[in-house]
Amino acid sequence: MTDRPGRTPFGAVLCDVDNVIRHYDPAGLYALERAAGLAEGTTMKVAFAPETDLPLLLGRIDAQEWVRSITEGLAGLVPEPTAWDLGTALLEAPFTADEHVVALLRRARTRVPLVLVSNAMLRLEDDLAVLGLADLADHVVNSARVGLAKPDPRILRLAASLAGVRPERCLFVDDTAENTDAAGALGMRAVHFRQAADLERALAPLFH
Repeated sequence: MTDRPGRTPFGAVLCDVDNVIRHYDPAGLYALERAAGLAEGTTMKVAFAPETDLPLLLGRIDAQEWVRSITEGLAGLVPEPTAWDLGTALLEAPFTADEHVVALLRRARTRVPLVLVSNAMLRLEDDLAVLGLADLADHVVNSARVGLAKPDPRILRLAASLAGVRPERCLFVDDTAENTDAAGALGMRAVHFRQAADLERALAPLFH
């Protein structure tokens, strides 16, 4: 372990990607849902049900197999071609990075290691490169590559190990309460992210 207690308020930052760093624009998907007579969000409800997205997040199926699962989940609600279009629209939804969050994390990394910990599909690293963020973190722990998904404590311990610090010396940032609860149970300082100000406030002790 490389951490030196006392030098900083915490020895590493472990940060989620989606809905923290990266944000999707679902407008195109919602337009397709409205045209198909579905309530906005119906496709996501099907797509992100555990039985549909967990195999994707654990690397057991690829993106096209996930779209097929979404199509099957929408059966009876819309014709199959429409269901496939909806699943594809979700998969291909455009995304952007929150530049304020990115700037905060880049600054934090000048003080302590930064590890991204994401429940994601195999293409996460490519997506980060598209955003110009391939060099943002010291490590990327992608659930689809390691076969573990948050809130499994093993993926959090893995991230702490890669950062070279004990779990209780980690600041963990995530938008999902279930994940921050798991981090807190390991002794991590857990931040339930809702807006950039939450991250800014949590990182402030690093810079004083």
